[in-house]
Amino acid sequence: MLLMELSHILVDRGFKITFLNTEFNHDRVVAAARLDKNDEEGFIRMMSIPDRMDVGEDQNYIGKLCDMMLNAMPGYLEALITKLNTSENVDDRIMCVLANESMGWALEVASKMSIRRATFWTAAGGLLAMTLHVPKMIEAEHPFFANHGDPGS
Repeated sequence: MLLMELSHILVDRGFKITFLNTEFNHDRVVAAARLDKNDEEGFIRMMSIPDRMDVGEDQNYIGKLCDMMLNAMPGYLEALITKLNTSENVDDRIMCVLANESMGWALEVASKMSIRRATFWTAAGGLLAMTLHVPKMIEAEHPFFANHGDPGS
């Protein structure tokens, strides 16, 4: 829960945080952290957006999760930000989007809405280096990508 730890650090520095998850993950985070709907006297607001998963459906089904993340979540996020940023309460407005490395689409939504954005890398540094070099490895025809990027072929 590194992003939650970072959220508490930002609260200590005067920021108000809106922590956003899918409905499924929201319930898990709140239960694990033993949080009410809000934490830190209202400085951390826990919110969720629909995950489009059916009741009882395997939440670990990677194909549907990827589809949902790329095709549905950006629209839900944009609608939520629009709602909050047109609120009469200025404190509800989203001024910056901070997303972990797997949620690049959230940064694209923020950019589209002219909102500041940043990413937070929670994985090992070596993984970041490798990820950033994949295009170069493909271009150099690294043996791992000899079959047009399909290591299973």
